Amino acid sequence: MSDKSNYIVGVFDDEDILLKGIKQVREGGVKIHEVYSPFPVHGIDDVLGYKRSNLSVVAFLFGLLGTTLALTMQIGMMTVDWPMIIGGKDYLPVPSFIPVTFELTVLLASFGMVGTFLIISNLKPWGKPKLFDKRITDDKHIMAIDLGKNKIEESAINKLLKDSGASEVNLKTL
Repeated sequence: MSDKSNYIVGVFDDEDILLKGIKQVREGGVKIHEVYSPFPVHGIDDVLGYKRSNLSVVAFLFGLLGTTLALTMQIGMMTVDWPMIIGGKDYLPVPSFIPVTFELTVLLASFGMVGTFLIISNLKPWGKPKLFDKRITDDKHIMAIDLGKNKIEESAINKLLKDSGASEVNLKTL
């Protein structure tokens, strides 16, 4: 059994035409696999219907973990393991804990966000990306539609893409 899928690939020359095309294709009842662009297009997330990412929640939780670990480590060292009065300060000098706590909070939040992003995006060193068109990195915007996940016929999707402003429509098997 093959893991290959058939895709209809629409090539767009301009980002404004692409945004209008996405609206028309979605209104036509077609499920879009993904849209690729050589640069960020403002408003494309809303047009594609993407929800806000939960990455900020993950960053907060990893930051909270960093704060907890930093305070636990410092309080454990200064009050339990090796209690010392240094320069007349008490055993628990909380203001002097702030720099280390801040740094560990930022470190764990940033590493946690990067690691989570790589995992949820399926970006692994041994992975092979699906390249629908080499011009994605130059100047073309690509809309990929998986034929296996749409009930509409291929010819109707081709016509819809051409009517929505695609300069080319190709069939690709990946």
